[in-house]
Order: sequence, then C-alpha cells, then structure tokens
Amino acid sequence: MTQNLKTDLKRIAQNAQQAARTIALLSSVAKNAVLKDMAAALVKKQKIVLAANKKDLAALRAKGKSFIDRLRLDPKRIKQMADSLLDVAKLRDPLGEVLRGWNTSNGLHIQKVRVPIGVVAIIYESRPNVTADCIGLCFKSGNSVILRGGSESLYSNLAIYNLLQEVMQKHGIHTGAINLIKTIDHKAVDLLLKLNNYIDLVIPRGGEALINRVVKTSRIPVIKHYKGICHVYVDEWADLNMAEKICFNAKVQRPGVCNAMECMLVNRDVAARFLPGMLKEFREAGVEIRGCPITRKVAAWVKPATEKDYYTEYLDLILSVKVVENVDEAIAHINHYGSHHSDSIVTENHDNALKFLKQVDSACVYVNASTRFTDGNQFGMGAEIGISTDKLHARGPMALEELTTYKYMVFGAGQIRT
Repeated sequence: MTQNLKTDLKRIAQNAQQAARTIALLSSVAKNAVLKDMAAALVKKQKIVLAANKKDLAALRAKGKSFIDRLRLDPKRIKQMADSLLDVAKLRDPLGEVLRGWNTSNGLHIQKVRVPIGVVAIIYESRPNVTADCIGLCFKSGNSVILRGGSESLYSNLAIYNLLQEVMQKHGIHTGAINLIKTIDHKAVDLLLKLNNYIDLVIPRGGEALINRVVKTSRIPVIKHYKGICHVYVDEWADLNMAEKICFNAKVQRPGVCNAMECMLVNRDVAARFLPGMLKEFREAGVEIRGCPITRKVAAWVKPATEKDYYTEYLDLILSVKVVENVDEAIAHINHYGSHHSDSIVTENHDNALKFLKQVDSACVYVNASTRFTDGNQFGMGAEIGISTDKLHARGPMALEELTTYKYMVFGAGQIRT
C-alpha cells in the first residue's frame, strides 16, 4: 500500500512540475478567462458542493461550534469563494515585472524579473474555501499546486476541486496545474514532503501540531502559518466607545479564525471605566473570560487566567484579559506571549501609536482597527494562501506577489570576462 501511494504521489508531483512549465507561459488574458469561468462554475453548480459539504458536516456533529463553522458552506460562502476568484482575475499579473534594471560598467544590462516559484504544495485543515482560494492564486501566479486537505473536509474539497478541474480541461490547461491528494492516509503527507526533486515550496495551514510535523519532516522549504494569538491593547488615551466596538468585533465576529483576538490588554488608568461594560457585553455574547486579578475584582464571575492562557489560541468564545501599566508593558506582553500574527492598539496618542507600530514584532500591526482585517481579501489581494508568521520570503497575508520569486536576466553584446 505504501509503495503504491509513494508511486502515485511521485506521479502527481512529476505531472505538476511539467504543468508548471506550461502555465508559467500563459498570458494574463488566458488565465483571467479561466478564473472567471471557475467562479461561474462554483455558483452554477453550488448544489454539488453543498451536498458534499453536508456529508462532511454529518460526520462531525460531536465537534465544537467553532470547528464546524470553519467547515460549513452555504450559498453566501460559495458566492464569497467565487467573488475571490473574480477578484484575483482583476489583480495585476505579477509575472514578468521588472523589479530593478541597471547597466554595468562593461555594458551588460541586468534585469531582476519576477517569475513563478514552480510547484507549491499546500497542506491544510477544515476550511474548504481554501481549496478554491489556493487554486486561483497559484494559477494566476503561474504555479502548479498540490493540495492536501484535512479528512474532515474531504467531500467538500473533492467537489470544489472537480468543478475547477473541469474548467481547466475545458480551456485546455495541463491537468497537472491543479492537484488534490484524495487519500486520507496520513502517510501521504510524509511521503509528499520528501519529493523535493519536484516540489519547490510547502505551505502548511492548520493547527500547531500539523505545522510542527511538516517542519520536522519536510525536505522542501516551508513557509509557516503558525497560530494566531492576537491582541488588542486599549490604551489610556483610547476612545473607549471605539475600543469597545473594536474589541467586540475582534473576538466575537468570527472567533474560530486565526485573526480573532485571543487576549485583550487594558491600561490600568481606564480599566475601571472600560472593563465593566465591556465584560458585560462579552458575557451576554457567551464569551468566557479568563482574567488577571484586577480584572476579577471588576467582575467576580471572571475565571482566573493562568500563564498557559496567555500562550493559548482558543479559536472559540474564550478570551484572556489583562490590565497593564502602560504601552511598554503591553508591547512586552505581546512580544513575549504572542505569535507574531496580528496585534492592535486603540489610542488617540500619536506617540504611543508609533511606539506600538515600531516595537510590536508581528506581521500585521494596527492602530484603531480590528485584527479581523488580517486577510488577503480585506487587504485588496483578492484572496490569500494563508498568513505567514515567518520573516523570510513572505510575511503576513500571502497572495500573488508572495507566490513568486525572481531571476536575473542579463543582456550582453559579446562581453567576456577577463
């Protein structure tokens, strides 16, 4: 069984490598036409996708509400998937962009030009919209893609993949341009990660255990999308009405995603005015609060926060709350306990805002806005492959430009080196 699986995966990877060389040459017009037809197919044949999604959901009744929310599809979410593909089609094609050009003293003309990475493998969990987003972004950026979704969303992923592959075939695109690993055998991931002769980049999206496993096993370069322990700090100079709206949105609007707030920090000088109403609002929304001693003095029903809580990505209606002395303590807390994902300060003080922006070591840092905006679509990127917490090659939401690398094109007139 393992030998057959190994052979199948190698064949898929080889096919993807061959496809990458052809789709890298496609015109923007041709790629955009495919993306538009993909979007239309998702909407027109959404009943197929919804039926498949119901099969996945039926097997997960015992899972938590937030987990199921990440998996569930409905007509609105399918339209959002289609709209993301249309948005990607509207974006400027990054391929062929001359990042820099110059002449050397011996007359050579050198250009640094944006090109595709090649073959990208994406290993992800739960959210079936990732299937469409990744296919759209990789195709537009000239890369072939190998997808390996979680077993909990297998039927949904297959339905989406089959619809989009039909569109690719209709346009005569190499079948290896998009690929989905259809087995739920966990050995498939380990075998895939050893195919460094064919795959150029691996992007894991999911829980910490999955990402650590990929990093430990892979022979291929990995861009990590670690957990999102996101903070909102309510400064002593904050507009407290604004702060209340931002904090509520950051936690409650969709708690099961990586850009949701997991810890709220409040300046000691405004805690007595801000916390009573804010905590009441959270409680009415069903949020469990785990707070520091000062927070628990404000509301006796608050559970005590442990050291572990400040390191925890809940992905649920649970929130850590801590009262801090000043912006410096808030920054120190975020840099120590955070995951370098997304963090926000609510303040009307320009100096505190700048200090927060410069000193918080996260991919996305906000002033007076919810962390929920850390999203490729919200950033105007059409969609995203994920949100990188790495510092090299890509950081933050990854879209078209982050799925490219560059090469040097050198034009001469017979020069030789002496």
